[in-house]
Amino acid sequence: MAQRIKNVVLVHGAFADGSGWEAVAKILMNDGYTVSVVQHPETSYADDQRYTKAAIDAMDGPVVLVGHSYGGSVITEAGNHPKVRALVYIAAFALDEGESCATIEQALPQASKAFKPDSNGNWWIETEHFAADFAADNPTDQAAFMAISQVPISTDAFTHAVTSPAWKTKPTWYMVASADRSINPEQERMMAKRANAKTVEVNASHVAYMSHPKESAKLIEEAANAALD
Repeated sequence: MAQRIKNVVLVHGAFADGSGWEAVAKILMNDGYTVSVVQHPETSYADDQRYTKAAIDAMDGPVVLVGHSYGGSVITEAGNHPKVRALVYIAAFALDEGESCATIEQALPQASKAFKPDSNGNWWIETEHFAADFAADNPTDQAAFMAISQVPISTDAFTHAVTSPAWKTKPTWYMVASADRSINPEQERMMAKRANAKTVEVNASHVAYMSHPKESAKLIEEAANAALD
């Protein structure tokens, strides 16, 4: 008999770590879900795939796989794992074959001009612009700490092209952040539409899962209830 999916794996995006999922995870766990928050390093696309697939492997049954921002690129490939039954993108890159995060950003640029490379092959958001461009609707102190604790993304991770998009074969949900300055909202709408995703839109900054945790959890639970074995 078909049962509601009870396992959720949450994948963070660039410049952040898994702690941003705390409010969403607490809601899901309070509602009876088993949650794993992937702490992938953003050092390479292959590394991030390994961390994510390990988290999926550790679950004892079907999984809803959720990605924010660059985490969408990660789940687009990792979502081919046989345990994954549904994909949820939160202001994320739902890439098609041959696309990378970089190609989407270049096709229709985001509002921010604060993304800068260093001499080690990593990309950062300039600290003084972090709050406005990444987390404008988060508490000031929280956004300031996120700026100084950001996780840089490697050029490899940002430019890696997807080869086999899981959204082409698995049911998909998408949350568009209409005030996003890191991914152009029009690109988010485009990616959601071509993935045939069940889509909601919130007036949120790029970190919509942090400023709108209830709405994010609701969308994840909708996916869990709809994508049955």
